[in-house]
Formats: sequence, C-alpha cells, structure tokens
Amino acid sequence: MNFLSTVKGSALEGFYPKGWDFEKIERICTFSTQELLQPEPWWHKNFLPVSCRSLADFEVMLGYEIAQKIELAGGKKIAFILPVGPMGMYRWIVYFLRKKNVSCKNVFTFNMDEWADGEGNTLDGEERGSFRYAMEEAFFHPLGELTVPPTQRNFATKENLPAYPSKIEALKREGAELVLVYGIGRMCHIAFWEPTFAQDYATDDDWMRANYRLGAKLHPLTVEQNALTSFKSRTGLVPCCANTVGPGLFLQADYAIGGADGYLGRGMQWQGMSFRMTLKYSPTRWITSSYIPTLPGRLFYLNELSMPLDPECN
Repeated sequence: MNFLSTVKGSALEGFYPKGWDFEKIERICTFSTQELLQPEPWWHKNFLPVSCRSLADFEVMLGYEIAQKIELAGGKKIAFILPVGPMGMYRWIVYFLRKKNVSCKNVFTFNMDEWADGEGNTLDGEERGSFRYAMEEAFFHPLGELTVPPTQRNFATKENLPAYPSKIEALKREGAELVLVYGIGRMCHIAFWEPTFAQDYATDDDWMRANYRLGAKLHPLTVEQNALTSFKSRTGLVPCCANTVGPGLFLQADYAIGGADGYLGRGMQWQGMSFRMTLKYSPTRWITSSYIPTLPGRLFYLNELSMPLDPECN
C-alpha cells in the first residue's frame, strides 16, 4: 500500500500540485546520500551543496558566507534578497561584520516576503509577528553604526513590493551584484512562491517572468510549517496569505546562498523530501525550488536531511 493507491477519494485528492509526479518523488526519496549529491546536468557548474554536522555549524557557516559577500564587495553596491528564516545566521553575520568593522553603507536589502491579508495589506512593522520587526531586531539594530542605511532597506509592503523590479534593475545597471538568500519550504517554495501558482501560467517561461504577488494564498502545509517553526504550533496565529517576490526577481540572482535546517531531532524532520526534490527533480514551475541548482552558489544543509528517508516510529 502506498500514497498513490490511497489518495483517490481521500481528503488529499487535489491537495498537492497537479504537476507533481509522486512516482518520481518516491524514487528520489530512496536515493542514497551519494546519489543525492551527485551533480545533475542542469546544475550550475558553481552550485554546491555544503553539509553541516550541527545546527550551530549551520548557522555559523551560513552567516559567514553572507558576511564574506558583503566584505568582498569592497564598498561597491551589493543587493540582497533576504528571508526571515533561517534566522540563526543573522547574529553571525552581525558578529563577523562587527569583528572586521565592515560597513553596510553599500548594502541594499529586499525582504522577500511579508505576512498579508488577501489584499496585500501587511502587519505594522512594529508588530512582533511581522518580518520587518524580525529583521530590525535580528540584523539591522545589532549592527549599530555599521548597519544598512534605512533608506536602503526594502520591505514587501503593498506599496513597496511593486517597486522592487525597477529598484533591482537600477542597481544591477550600476554594477551591483544581486545575492539571493533563501530557505526551502515544505512545499518547495522559495520566498512564499508556492508551486500551486504554476497553474496560473501557460509555460515555464511565463512563470519565470513573474516578479511578485500581493496577498498570495499560501498552501495549507506552508501554514502548518510556519505554525511549527515560528508560532509554537498556534495555527490560528498564522496568516493564510503573504506578499512575496517571484521567480522574475529571485532567479535574476548572480549568486544564491541557501539553508536547509528542517531537522527536529529524535529522527523527526520536515525538510528531507523538499531538499531532495530541490536537488533531483529537474527544473519545473510546479516545484519552485527545483530551479535553485541552476544558480551559482552554496546550499548549506544539515547532514540528517541527506540521509535515506526510511520510515520509522518516534
């Protein structure tokens, strides 16, 4: 008995994106670690998965990679599309930049998403649950005098998100490098760009030109992922919509720095299948993160996520 033999007529029928090939996904889930990490023809020659032995190592390594990008910019303009999660990296970015006295006056940041209602209206930036609040507390304020100038910080509000494409285009024309920093969602989203959005586009090329969405409807598993990781299981606090950048923006990145840390301990995890689909499915608009290996950069992951996904009771 398996998923495919039981889904028809169940509450899960139509729940997953229609473009998902579950027979292919199941094969990917059985790959050995060696098979999983073997480069594929669609991987960029400078794309590299990087293993981390512990969450502490993961946060330091991810933070160092981002801080080094800022330092190596040498005062030239550099732009980052930034997530709120993974979050542990931010204190290490701050640590390394302050240790070397590296200013962020040349840095421009674009938060990739923000909680919203169906019309794209967002939380006040002072509210504890907002992504803007999280960024100010974890990154901008701790940097002190070295921080990113307030006028160079961009948040995904209803008013500002539509201006992202022109702002990023202007920075790239001036020679700025665009760096994508990302996590991989349970539904293989990047930012909050859900695979279910694929049905709204006739082709992958049409999908790849989409820059953003206001009040995007989140998949139920995305809501539950955030209930577990950010809201201490309180599903009722998680908004069902968000503003988000799209592939038209994040796939412009000159370099991408990613993190996969969804291991919960005691053999439990939520990210192993998503991590494997990202690396091995091959690019399709039905799996947003499947385009990540086509970009140059590093994807840091906890070792447990690369292990065979054998079922066990915990």
